[in-house]
Amino acid sequence: MSLFSKKSAAKTAVPVPQTGPQGGHPFGILDGYAPLSTPQVKLYYALREAVPVIDAAIFKLVRLTSGFEVKCRDTRAQAALDRFLQQVPVGGNQCGIDAFVATYFEQLLTCGTAVGEIVTDGNGHIAALYNAPLKDIELRRSTNGLDVDIYVHSGCEAELVRYRDLVMLSVLNPEPGQLEGNSMLKGLPFVSCVLMKIFGTIGTNWERVGNVRFAVTYKPQNDAIDRAYAKDRALQVAKEWGETMQTGGCVKDFVAVGDVQIKVIGADNQILDSDVPVRQMLEQIVAKTGLPPFMLGLSWSSTERMSSQQADALTSELEAYRRILTPVILQICGIFLRFNGFVADAQLLWSDITLQDRVEESRAVLFEAQASKLLKEGDSR
Repeated sequence: MSLFSKKSAAKTAVPVPQTGPQGGHPFGILDGYAPLSTPQVKLYYALREAVPVIDAAIFKLVRLTSGFEVKCRDTRAQAALDRFLQQVPVGGNQCGIDAFVATYFEQLLTCGTAVGEIVTDGNGHIAALYNAPLKDIELRRSTNGLDVDIYVHSGCEAELVRYRDLVMLSVLNPEPGQLEGNSMLKGLPFVSCVLMKIFGTIGTNWERVGNVRFAVTYKPQNDAIDRAYAKDRALQVAKEWGETMQTGGCVKDFVAVGDVQIKVIGADNQILDSDVPVRQMLEQIVAKTGLPPFMLGLSWSSTERMSSQQADALTSELEAYRRILTPVILQICGIFLRFNGFVADAQLLWSDITLQDRVEESRAVLFEAQASKLLKEGDSR
């Protein structure tokens, strides 16, 4: 009996994302200009790495916007959908719809455009969700003048994505007639450049002034002997001073003969006050993010309690972001239900955004209850 069966096992198709990097000619970069791989995208990621406030603001917005659940009227469809949303692989190293939406939204805020894909296997089932890098993708206007065609660079040519329904595309604040969106960081490169110059000069000044350097000056007297041996005495002073400074934490006295003066280099110069210019630059950055300063670790006011006006403005900002993400999540859920034979529709329910102080909310509810009670007592009288 043979150990191996003569019949070859059935080969299963490996799921491959359409928007992933395509193999081809090694000099395919010479193909041309891709709108989504503009130098601004690399600049925005460099800004996030250089200015920690910008990176913290993006992650803060991602966490504040998240929190949702999907509901279906069919109980069987609801159970299958919940299991899928919790266990679907994302990018090969994450799991769950929350991970996909977080990466998708982070790309949208940073680049102004986000692209994702539903990867299917050979059996017609959803195998994974994929966040596509923008460097290999190009957007073109469709022939009808309204739709957008997505192309992926493969070698020296750009190929049209075959299954457009499996690809999600979102843009942030697009200009009229433009296919790509605008990053939340648009307008910050100049401000961040000035801020980095200030930080760089602060580091240079502290390196010069903070690491104390001394100027030892020997002044020979007017007699002929001092003038004749001035060089030898200067070398002797330099040697003794060098040995004194190299003793580390040990205390060692320095003894010199003659008129010797010791001064600290840079002690007379004052480092410029950077509080005002740094705050001005950070105010521009924080205003662009739409977050209160204290949420980014900036204590500029006497209190850290968020006012009702700030909470309302931030809530409207987060709701606007949720309106952009809602079609993407519903598209994923709808395709999953159709692939599995369910006719039920999915409904997306976002979690409430609670930014107000719970104590103040409870006090407001108490005042409203007391006012209604007094009104009822007045009506009865």
